[in-house]
Amino acid sequence: MTNEPQAVSSCCSAKTPAAEAQEQTPSDGKNPDMTTCMVMPGTPVSKRAAEASGLYRDFEGNRYWFCCPGCGPAFDADPTKYAVNMA
Repeated sequence: MTNEPQAVSSCCSAKTPAAEAQEQTPSDGKNPDMTTCMVMPGTPVSKRAAEASGLYRDFEGNRYWFCCPGCGPAFDADPTKYAVNMA
């Protein structure tokens, strides 16, 4: 077992700005800029980087941030399914 950083996973094979920002930002639960992708639960996302890349949607008064471009269309297809994970 090593202490090397874990690769950031997403539903897209390309590394995105949101994923790259996560690698540079501590995810200790105290950073208000960090959240998790609603489509790929458990995948950390930098809100600031996701917004700069257009990787977010607003639905029923809440904003949802995504780890990669493939998550937006998945969310659009059934936003209620993913919004339930917000609670």
